[in-house]
Amino acid sequence: GPPQVDFAGRSNSGKSSAINVLANQTRLAFTSKMPGRTQQINLFRLRNGALLADLPGYGYAAVPKQLKYHWQAFLGRYLATRQALVGLALVVDARHGLGELDLQVLESFLPSGRPVLILATKMDKLTPSAQRVAATAIERAVASAHPAHATQVTVIPFSATRRIGIEQAETLIGEWLDVTVESIAAQVAQDRAAAAQASKEKAPRSRGVMRGLKNPTRRVAPGRAPAQGGKRETLPSEAVTVDGDQEF
Repeated sequence: GPPQVDFAGRSNSGKSSAINVLANQTRLAFTSKMPGRTQQINLFRLRNGALLADLPGYGYAAVPKQLKYHWQAFLGRYLATRQALVGLALVVDARHGLGELDLQVLESFLPSGRPVLILATKMDKLTPSAQRVAATAIERAVASAHPAHATQVTVIPFSATRRIGIEQAETLIGEWLDVTVESIAAQVAQDRAAAAQASKEKAPRSRGVMRGLKNPTRRVAPGRAPAQGGKRETLPSEAVTVDGDQEF
């Protein structure tokens, strides 16, 4: 399947904000996305066909314990066995640092040898000196818990509201997915050309005879039917299914 990067993190760690702000970057611009839902893995398709996955937040106290344990166990297995994964973005509230569940996620994923990006979020709530202390504390916690895999982990101070670390995170994830600015620029140009063509086709036409038809009685191609006033109506396309989720 297409390469995939997963976003994981505790509930209220700022994961949704991080994904939303990265979605507006050129290199990681989404062509479609589904509304976020709890207790589901939501997939986002990028322009080059790669996928980002928004994993359920873990550690939320209001969730029943049985369901909480089920999802934590499932996420561990998922991260350890998902073949399409090329990297993991772990979202951590910089004010609190790595928690026990965050370390469990790293323990499940790091032995695969694939890279990890830790987004130390909510840096805007800390002073510049406290930001450096928080980022260093996360790096040391990783090195202490997983010394053999510490080089796989990159820590980036991050804030969606103050736009701290966005460019660095976007660049790193783009490298994992081999998303180049040139490839995106070519796709954007193609999308614009397609949009211009679609707009052209919707332009007002002379009544009585469909544009492009020399003979008014000529049959219309399958899938299109002339409407009143000589306009064409296009049949709706089917939704795309990706790993069990629908894109609209």
